[in-house]
Amino acid sequence: MATTGHIPDGLDGVEDLEHGELEVTDLATGGTLTKMGVAGPEEAQEALDRAEQAQDQMRSSTLVERAQWLETLAEEIERRKDTLAEIIVREAGKPIGSARGEVDSAVERVERAIEEVHNHQGEHLRGTTAGHEGWEAIVTPEPIGTVLCLSPYNYPLVTTLLQVAPAIAAGNSVVLKPSTKTPVSAAILADCLAETEMPEDAFQYVPGHSSDIGEVLIENDQIDAIALTGSSSVGKRIARDSGMVELHMELGGNAPALVFPDADMDAAAGDCMAGSLKYGGQRCSAVSRVLAHEEVHDELVDRIDAKMDDWVVGDLFDEETNMGPLIDESQAEWVETLVDDAVARGADLVRGGERDGAYFEPTLLANVPKDARIIHEEQFGPVVAVTTFADDDEALEIANADEYGLDASVFTADHDRAMHLAHEIQAGAVRINGRPSHGIGDIPFGGVDDSGIGREGIGHTIEAFTQTKSIIL
Repeated sequence: MATTGHIPDGLDGVEDLEHGELEVTDLATGGTLTKMGVAGPEEAQEALDRAEQAQDQMRSSTLVERAQWLETLAEEIERRKDTLAEIIVREAGKPIGSARGEVDSAVERVERAIEEVHNHQGEHLRGTTAGHEGWEAIVTPEPIGTVLCLSPYNYPLVTTLLQVAPAIAAGNSVVLKPSTKTPVSAAILADCLAETEMPEDAFQYVPGHSSDIGEVLIENDQIDAIALTGSSSVGKRIARDSGMVELHMELGGNAPALVFPDADMDAAAGDCMAGSLKYGGQRCSAVSRVLAHEEVHDELVDRIDAKMDDWVVGDLFDEETNMGPLIDESQAEWVETLVDDAVARGADLVRGGERDGAYFEPTLLANVPKDARIIHEEQFGPVVAVTTFADDDEALEIANADEYGLDASVFTADHDRAMHLAHEIQAGAVRINGRPSHGIGDIPFGGVDDSGIGREGIGHTIEAFTQTKSIIL
């Protein structure tokens, strides 16, 4: 299987691609993890040509063959799990426990794709309208063609496989462009796919800068579907420039957590804290703002503050560490800007608030004004920002006031209130009495408004990467 780029043994070489090289930072040490070549416009076009040439073989492949390829992929990931976990620590800055969890989740998702392969064989329909009673139709899913996968830095293995595995299961050629911040785990994934018996050239790995190859990949009629996990601004540009292609985009989020007086306050505090701080808040489904009823604001803040004592920031290879640096210094500076804005507007800085390079302290803000930017803008940082509301109507008004609509949480013992709010909150998913979570691919994941188009989830994504043909008898 051809790939446009790979990682040399030992992760210490420079790939022989002509367009230049990419230096990948080792977030565990602050040094250089590796240098690797990047593709330019000509190499990106070559990858598209190869993927297109492999389409006929992918289209004619059987469901059994696709399942076998995915089985081999799962085995290869499992075989390399220690290496992958270490790479995720170093290039993404995840603590080792979280990195191991991501690799395990990646294997689970491939296994779920194997199960789903056989659930997409189409259906048989009989005519029911007047004059068509004798008609019969075979409705069959066919591969959409070539799928361009644009994966993010925050879950460089799991999210990539949520795009790639369903695309393969549906019988498509795949072109993968990973984030330039985390291209190494994607390169190892490419090596894993090279061990399968997929048709040659059906998978193309294209490391490169969007400024160099984005136009070639996005504005190209050889691409039939685009899967993006990234920012809302990037998603809007792709939607504008890509033309008549299937778009499957999971974008930004600003999830509210609504906490009412009848909630289990200790459980709510724990979920709000972990939902905000896990992986430094660099998750689209992170709890980005906590909306506390004015009667319990102070109690909730005190409980969150106490729990944050046990949140460990430090050595990424220490099993006790909960959080390391953010992906780079510019991201930490962005979080600092939002925190400074909130404090300037009158928020109480309960703890944290300091930045050291790419590190940003786990931070707790109380009594955050409604007009603070951190209430309305995606922070992608380790900040628990708590504001107040007086009643259900105001809680809904705040929750629905921004352009995002990915996730939300409601903490209450009142079933009727929980269900009413769940239906009224404008989001793709609402979790009752827990922080946002979507399992390993069974539950649909995606948003409304600026949070994206379509739904992730193994079966849903397979369906998105197929096109329906009706054969009418």
